[in-house]
Amino acid sequence: MSSALLLAAWAWLVVLAALACHHERAAAATLSTSSRWIVDERARRVKLACVNWPSHLEPMLAEGLGKRPLGAIAGDVAAMGFNCVRLTWPTFLVTDASRASLTVAQSLQRLNLTESLAGVQANNPGILDLKLIDAFKAVVSSLGDSDVMVILDNHVSKPGWCCGRNDGNGFFGDAYFDPGVWVDGLTKMAAMFAGVPNVVGMSLRNELRGPRQNTNDWYRYMQRGAEAVHAANPRVLVILSGLSFDNDLAFLSWRQVRLSFARKVAFEVHWYSFSNPHQWTGGNANRVCARIAASVARRSLYLLNRGWPVFLSEFGVDNRGGNVGDNRYWGCVAAVAAGLDLDWALWTLQGSYYLRDGVPGHDEAYGVLDRDWRKARNETALRRIHALQRPFRGPGLAEAAPYTVLFHPATGLCVVQRSLMRPLELGPCNETAAWAYTPEHRLVLRDSSLLTLCLRAEGAGRPARLGLGRVGCAGSLARWLLVSDSKLHVAVHASSSRSDMRCLDVGADGRTVVTNRCRCLSGGNSCDPESQWFKLVSSTRSPVTNNILAQLLLVELKNWKSWLFNLF
Repeated sequence: MSSALLLAAWAWLVVLAALACHHERAAAATLSTSSRWIVDERARRVKLACVNWPSHLEPMLAEGLGKRPLGAIAGDVAAMGFNCVRLTWPTFLVTDASRASLTVAQSLQRLNLTESLAGVQANNPGILDLKLIDAFKAVVSSLGDSDVMVILDNHVSKPGWCCGRNDGNGFFGDAYFDPGVWVDGLTKMAAMFAGVPNVVGMSLRNELRGPRQNTNDWYRYMQRGAEAVHAANPRVLVILSGLSFDNDLAFLSWRQVRLSFARKVAFEVHWYSFSNPHQWTGGNANRVCARIAASVARRSLYLLNRGWPVFLSEFGVDNRGGNVGDNRYWGCVAAVAAGLDLDWALWTLQGSYYLRDGVPGHDEAYGVLDRDWRKARNETALRRIHALQRPFRGPGLAEAAPYTVLFHPATGLCVVQRSLMRPLELGPCNETAAWAYTPEHRLVLRDSSLLTLCLRAEGAGRPARLGLGRVGCAGSLARWLLVSDSKLHVAVHASSSRSDMRCLDVGADGRTVVTNRCRCLSGGNSCDPESQWFKLVSSTRSPVTNNILAQLLLVELKNWKSWLFNLF
């Protein structure tokens, strides 16, 4: 094995160990809302960092049980740092007697899925003769054993792949979407899991859509569904989705829902690159990011400022890594998710399906796991979400006074300062020092009570460094502006010319923070700005130390003492 591969393997083990230390017990949580935040019984913020796990396709069985033991999959979910699963289900699982009476074996046999049947027999023989709903309960229970919360998501009515505008599952009154049957299904599912502590929320319906959609029926039926769920199970959060494939909640800006209960309601939104087809590859990435992020804010994220939690319940990318549009989209959506500290659910866990679109064993390019469900499909893609799995701020989490984090969305890392004698570099966000972005546009290390240390550019390709005191922090090379339409370029004026800008960037080693000529501030679609995108994120979670500079100074004094001793 090459040294590079050994280093990558070591880094992955370190990440998993850190995640294990930070994974909090979640199974006994009872959640409510406090303004835009989701909180526990102590009014302490609980950030939903979920992954989707489908159980709504034709077999009506959680994907992957023919590949790995259920407990092993649930354990992997927790080990990868997810504290929650958005577990999908079809209405007919609990309302259609002909389907509800099937066992797991019968469901797979009727679809002629002989390979999956043999796989379940080998990996999960205990569920083979269970009724489908009992197998669903077993999945929820296994996730609880791994301290993973569950949000039950009513994905479709008739089991199958989602979603088409005219598939009969899209809106109230469609061929398979009878409102009364739907409310009955929600009620049964809510009551069934009323005593299950790790079931913390219910999403009323996935991606409402199609030619029938209208706001009057949305209010009429979504409010009815919300009341039914709360009456059957007042413990759970009730999560309401929007229109147009869950891309539109703008209508709530002039007419809010009216419910008999409070502090148990959140809204959800979806955001993919294909929600805006061809735009990510058809224009300047900064302009596209700014335009689409503003549109998402107008249509849904504005609710945060109105005191409502917004759950980004589906987002994700092709984890094979070669999709240019997805790669550019990721930097933008990750920056927004970090900046707003959103609750979210990544699409998706499954590496493959029993059956999708008539294809047995269909591969899932968006899957966190590989086709065989045995390892991460793309470890780099998985690592970059880890910074988003822990809350940056929120009620009850004020471990430190608010400070600024320099987040690099393309890698999921943050700017860290490990030593005064070493250049700044990218590292895990739980190792960041506390920065302050001053009104004078200086980026100052906040934890110094003795001296002022600020970020300073040194020239093209050279590492950014810490300037000391008034002299080191003076001049244009220490005055950082948020430039470009996306506001994700952090730049200084390198000369008197207004066009001569140097931006924070990542060096050739993939780690050192340097400055280079700003890229992609204008121009067409061929330029890739990802390495130069940094998001200034507000945080109150404990930085690497409350007095980092004093400790760093002590270390350097010891180094100088050792050097002088050896010299003489």
